[in-house]
Amino acid sequence: MKLGSLYRAVRDRFRAEGIETADLDARLLVSGILKLSPGDLIIREADEIGAENANLVEAGTLQRLSGMPVGRILGTREFFGLEFRLNSDTLEPRPDTEILVETVLDDVKDRPHWTFLDLGTGSGAIAVALAANSPGAFGIAADISLNALEAARANAEANGVGGQLAFAQANYAAPFAGSFDWIVSNPPYIASRIIEELDAGVREHDPMRALDGGEDGLDAYRVLIPQAKPLLSPKGRVALEIGFDQGGSVSNLLDVHGYRNIEIIADLSGMDRVVVAAIG
Repeated sequence: MKLGSLYRAVRDRFRAEGIETADLDARLLVSGILKLSPGDLIIREADEIGAENANLVEAGTLQRLSGMPVGRILGTREFFGLEFRLNSDTLEPRPDTEILVETVLDDVKDRPHWTFLDLGTGSGAIAVALAANSPGAFGIAADISLNALEAARANAEANGVGGQLAFAQANYAAPFAGSFDWIVSNPPYIASRIIEELDAGVREHDPMRALDGGEDGLDAYRVLIPQAKPLLSPKGRVALEIGFDQGGSVSNLLDVHGYRNIEIIADLSGMDRVVVAAIG
């Protein structure tokens, strides 16, 4: 079978199953398994694909049809133009989180040096993206899971920013001291009762600890918001990813704990996605 025919066959099977991102998933899956760039599917569409590689693609196709996300099948996920390896304790980074990274980078673009603390770093996506796009940055990436920290450290090294980051096992900000210009986090924020309603690709393959935010989805914010405040520099700020309906609730928590200049930032769909606040 030729490469182009193989890709189109996978794409058509995904479309027939009603997968919303059928075309993208097919491109990423086929190119990822065959160690090609997505553009190669066009440039090299006449290349013959041997039986062994065709079988590998078939195995991956069946996994995707069973509900496993492409990132989990390949073991990697692209975020902010960088590649991140995943493991069982890391959330699969998603494009919505890029809003948080963009917000911080816009603020620090004229600073020669600045510091940050990333709480619940997982794969290290936020921390690595910040460091890779700001050579003057130095950050600490923290997570309660040693397995996640191993992935984050490996991803930092693979993306050339190992020297800009330190890694620490911690349950949010409790063990830390110092003065950070930014504290960032994408904490678990899904209400426990909603977990069963999530897409199977998320519910069955992302670590539950990174998803479940307690009865109302706000447990993590109740812990990290008061912990973060004394760790910020005089002009320091926090940036927290939130669920689409949590802008008001998280803003209220920040206000109660004395934060100022609270701002809710929407994603490209117009949904609340990030809350930013300062202490001065």
